[in-house]
Formats: sequence, structure tokens, C-alpha cells
Amino acid sequence: MSGPDIPIVDEGALNELMEGTGDDIGFVRELIETYLADTPAQLEAMTAAVEGDDAAALVRPAHTLKSSSATVGASRLSSVARELEMAGRTGTLEPGVRASLDAAHELSQATTDALAAWLEKASGR
Repeated sequence: MSGPDIPIVDEGALNELMEGTGDDIGFVRELIETYLADTPAQLEAMTAAVEGDDAAALVRPAHTLKSSSATVGASRLSSVARELEMAGRTGTLEPGVRASLDAAHELSQATTDALAAWLEKASGR
């Protein structure tokens, strides 16, 4: 579920990412910046799929956003993208898919803010 019980950004996942790179903040910053640069394109593709009532076209961008969000600890956005991916895989878009898409758009900004705050804090290590 994508409710408020799932953190916008899982700092534990980000800390593990840091540890996995030998505390290479430059690499992690680049990874996060690439994620943030790519997210709007995934959201745009998902929006086009939903507006075009094209379930199959929703699967790939939702899957990409789900996976990339999980990589950078964007847990709540990853969860919503998973819901959208599963909706696309059903072959028919139910009316509730619009609410999930709206949630993804809203979470995108909150995720950006949370990742920026984490990067600022991590840079001071």
C-alpha cells in the first residue's frame, strides 16, 4: 500500500547505498540527480498512457519509476508506481488509476525535496 505508513524517502536505504559505494557521496549524488532528471519523463509517459486509456503503455514507465525509486530509497513513490504498473498489467485501466497517477505527481515533488534534504545532510558527513 502507498499510504503514509511508507516513508517518502527511506533513509536506511540511502545509508545502505552510501555504504555500498564506500561512502562515495559524489556517486550517490550523481545517481540521485539522474533519478530526479529522469522522473519527469516517466511521469509524462504514464500520464499519456492513462489519458490515452492505454494500459500496455503504462507498464514500462511505471516499472522503470518503481525500480529507480526503490534504488534511491523513494519508497512511497516506488509503491505508487508499483500500483500503476500492476494496473497496466491488467489490460484495462480502472477509474482509480487516475488517483494513483495524481499521487505519483504529488509525491514526485515531496520526494525531490526529501532527497535534496538527505543529500545536504549526507554531504556534511
